[in-house]
Order: sequence, then structure tokens, then C-alpha cells
Amino acid sequence: MTEKSENAKVIEHLFNPEISVILSELEHGPKASSNLAQSLGISEQEIRERLGLLIQTGYVYASKIPLEYSVDTEKIAKLMENDENYKGVVDGLTELDSYLN
Repeated sequence: MTEKSENAKVIEHLFNPEISVILSELEHGPKASSNLAQSLGISEQEIRERLGLLIQTGYVYASKIPLEYSVDTEKIAKLMENDENYKGVVDGLTELDSYLN
């Protein structure tokens, strides 16, 4: 997989509602897999499967014992800053905001 196609796949995962709900739980720091499962009402295995690509690519970390997940927010921010589609959306929203204000 090329870096560009990998980045596109990661961005797709970040905006997938089934994955973003997990990431929102990790917004304020690491969280135990068991707590995530309880909070979200899904199995720990399902959480691991949904986060699989993000773990493989280093955007999400999974500790061993106890199993905890955390997000590399800096890496995600850098990915989003470098994505042309994201830049276009941000630029468009900025321009719209300038017209409205």
C-alpha cells in the first residue's frame, strides 16, 4: 500500500462513525479496553477489530497488560494538516466564515 493510499484509508477510518465513537472516548487520555467495552456496549474484541488499522499504522496505541488504548493526537493532527481534501474543507469553511462575519 502506498503512503497516499494508506493515509486515505486512515482518514476514512478516522471519520467512520463506528470508529470515531471509540476515538472520542479516548479524547482525554488512555482508557482500559474493559471500560471502553462497558461504556460503548460492544465487546473488547470488536473494539480491537475496529481499531486494527489505526493500531497497525501507529495512530492508536494498545498497551499489553492491562489492555489500554490511547491516541497519538499529534500524528493524527499532522495527517489531517497534510491532507488536501481536509485543507480544502478548512479553507472553504474559513472563507464562508469571513463572508458571514
